[in-house]
Amino acid sequence: MTESLTLAPRRLKAHNTVALPGSKSISNRTLLLAALADNACEIRSLLKSDDTDRMLEALAALGIKLETTPSGSLKIQGSGGAFPVKHADLFLGNAGTAFRPLTAALAILGGDYHLHGVPRMHERPIGDLVDALRLAGARVDYLGNAGFPPLRIHERADNGMRQIPIKGNVSSQFLTALLIALPLTGEAFEIRVAGELISKPYIDITLNLMKQFGVSVANQSHQVFRLPENARYHAPQVVNVEGDASSASYFLAAGLISGCPVRVTGLGRNAIQGDVAFAHELEKIGGTVQWGDDFIEVSRAAGQAVLPFDLDANHIPDAAMTLAVVALATGAPCRIRNIASWRVKETDRIAAMATELCKLGATVREDPDAIRITPPAALTPNAAIDTYDDHRMAMCFSLVSLMGVPIIINDPKCVGKTFPQYFDVFNALSA
Repeated sequence: MTESLTLAPRRLKAHNTVALPGSKSISNRTLLLAALADNACEIRSLLKSDDTDRMLEALAALGIKLETTPSGSLKIQGSGGAFPVKHADLFLGNAGTAFRPLTAALAILGGDYHLHGVPRMHERPIGDLVDALRLAGARVDYLGNAGFPPLRIHERADNGMRQIPIKGNVSSQFLTALLIALPLTGEAFEIRVAGELISKPYIDITLNLMKQFGVSVANQSHQVFRLPENARYHAPQVVNVEGDASSASYFLAAGLISGCPVRVTGLGRNAIQGDVAFAHELEKIGGTVQWGDDFIEVSRAAGQAVLPFDLDANHIPDAAMTLAVVALATGAPCRIRNIASWRVKETDRIAAMATELCKLGATVREDPDAIRITPPAALTPNAAIDTYDDHRMAMCFSLVSLMGVPIIINDPKCVGKTFPQYFDVFNALSA
């Protein structure tokens, strides 16, 4: 029987501060880069979650030495660009930030590897990445449906190809995977994006971290990327992981909906994550935003309504899910556009969001790459929200409890994917 959590209607305390967990995107990229570096690296404020656990298990199985320091940080001894273990069976759950980059790194380095995950991961496309890797000489087989995991990776045969096209309209993780993996060859490569690249800020995270690890990539308008020859990863002595900007969205939205100031720490005006732009979107719809070097705070002035919106959310695809629930507080029709990538995430997020918003009385229209939401005159109390094993569905819908009605969250433990303590932290905001 599915476990559920009932969230009673609530008011927030006069002021709240939330210390964010580390960014998932930065954590898993940093773990892989540190493992491939030619020296040791200490990683501080690393996210502890299902997704990072899967990456750490995989790195340990590949022979990477991992050590927890007395202060609780993680020390990784890099492998010098080649994993010590050449034969491994790797279970990666539903962690796209682990599965896609590891696929590329292992395919480029070569070996005998079996990569698989939960059933939903086997429904998430990977064909565009595999096509690009095969052009670079990788030998990758599909063990189930063509274009999808599970995968078998073999030894690579360098075919001399140095210009690799990759489609950019399904997942930016495919390009991230290529960018991280191709320098392991020591050869110069040019990656050309076919079509429009979605989620560009996530590529900027990748490029920023690669530069921190000693590999600078020439970026031509997010369409052409040039990788230098004789590149090698060399880790900083210490890497501090930023707070997770996507996780910040729930608390910042709570400040907007409630009107009570909510401050998140571990993230600030100089953050490298694109989802910090979520705060700018809240400002456009009635939020008052304060920025510091290590914090962002959102509130709403007395008498200021939460305003309806029509947003192209391609730049903040994960944080934009939070706005789908914020739309209920506007009292008017809202639209979130250019979010086709929602369809291939942990679940089909457009379909899932539409289904669950309707339980609250909203009128919702699904488009292939958009969702239109008209709030009801009054929200339906005690709606039982299904979460589809998707952490963001659970966290988004918790915000309904700030709108005057109780709500039931089914399978609340799915937040363990990125934020295991989420509901404890969320409940602590209440007066």
